[in-house]
Amino acid sequence: MEPSRTHRVVVVGGGIVGTFCALELRRAGHVGPITVVEMDTTYARSSTALSAASIRTQFVTPVSIAMSLHAIQLFRRLGAYVGEDDADIGYVERGYLILGTPDQVDVRVSAAAMQRSHGADVVVLEPDELRRRFPYLHLADIAIATFGATGEGWFDAWSLLSLARRAARREGVEYVERRVTGLDVDGAGEAVVAVRLASGDALPCDVCVLAAGAQSGRVAAFAGIDLPVVPKKRSVFHFQAPVDGSHFPMLFDTSGLWVRPEGEGFIGGIQPPPEDDPDADGDFEPHHELFEEVFWPLVARRIPAMDHLRLRRSWAGHYEANLLDHNGVIGPHDRVTNLLFATGFSGHGLMHAPATGRGIAELVTTGDYRTIDLSPFEWCRIRDDRPLVETIVY
Repeated sequence: MEPSRTHRVVVVGGGIVGTFCALELRRAGHVGPITVVEMDTTYARSSTALSAASIRTQFVTPVSIAMSLHAIQLFRRLGAYVGEDDADIGYVERGYLILGTPDQVDVRVSAAAMQRSHGADVVVLEPDELRRRFPYLHLADIAIATFGATGEGWFDAWSLLSLARRAARREGVEYVERRVTGLDVDGAGEAVVAVRLASGDALPCDVCVLAAGAQSGRVAAFAGIDLPVVPKKRSVFHFQAPVDGSHFPMLFDTSGLWVRPEGEGFIGGIQPPPEDDPDADGDFEPHHELFEEVFWPLVARRIPAMDHLRLRRSWAGHYEANLLDHNGVIGPHDRVTNLLFATGFSGHGLMHAPATGRGIAELVTTGDYRTIDLSPFEWCRIRDDRPLVETIVY
C-alpha cells in the first residue's frame, strides 16, 4: 500500500479505537473521505461503553508502556485536543496497586525497574509500607506490591468516546450505522476493494481499517484471514461497602480480581475459569454465580470490611480476547496489504486507542510509524505463531 493523504478510508468499527483512527487521520492531514461503519451508534452494548475504563503503565511489553504514556499526556490536555475547553472525562489519577506473593518478588522488582526506565512512575511497596498506606487490606500472604504513583487511574469511557467522535465528525468523518457483512477482495487477493453492508450497499475503499473489537476475528474471516480475536464475556459488579473509597486505588489482587471506587461505591470483577468462558456470541447476561461464589469471598478475604458489601447492579460486556498473547494486533496484513489491523487489545483498547489511532494515521499518510514504533504488534507474529505475551492481564 502506497502512502497517501487522499485514499478512501473505511474504518470497520466506530468504538473508541475506530474513532481515534479516524480522528488521527484527519490530524495527520488526510484529506480523502473517511467513513466509519458502526453497527449500533447508541453504543448500548459497545465494549467501550461497558468497560471499567482505566489506564495503567504497568505492562511487561515496553511498547504498551509508551502507548499508555501517550494517552496520559493526551488526557491531561484533552480540551485542546478535542477542541472543547470544558472537555471532562472524570480522569482520576489514583494509581494501580498490583499485589504480589513471595515467589513474585524478584520478577516484580525487575518489571518495575524496566517500567521506570521507559518513563512510567511506578514504585515498589514492601508489606510495612502497604499496611501504612492501605490499612484495610489483609496482607498475610503478600510480600510486594507495585503502584503507579502518577498517570494511572480511571476515567469515563462514554465521555471520551463522545468527545472524540464529535471532534471526528466536525472534521468531516462520516459515521454510517450498518452491520458489515463482507469484505470484497480483488482478484489477486491483495487488497480489500469494498466493505459490504447489511443494507446490500458496498463502500469502495483504498484502505480498510479493522477496528471491530470483539467481532474483529469474524470480520477478518470475510477476507479469508484467520485472526485469533474472539468475544469473551466479562462481568462488572457495582456494590457498596463500609470502606472509605476516597483514597482507594485500582486494586489488582493475586487471586485475579480487580476492584476500584465508582461513585459512592465500588466496581469490580474477575475472569471466569476457562471451562466457563466460551465465546460470548451475543450473551450479555452477567455472571451472577461468579459474583456469589467467587468474587465476593475473594474480595472479602483481601478487604475484610467488604464481607458486608451490598450489590447494587451488574452488567456484562464483550472483551476482545487475542487468544495468541493478549496483546493488540496493529498494522497491515502481509498479503491483503491495504487491510490495517487495530484490534485484539484484550482489555487494553481504551487506554491504547489514542496511540493506535496515531500509528494507523502515520502508516496511511507516510508509510511508517513516527510517534511510537508499533511494529512489535505486527500481523506477522500472528501468522508465524510468535507470541508477544503480556502477563499482566485481568
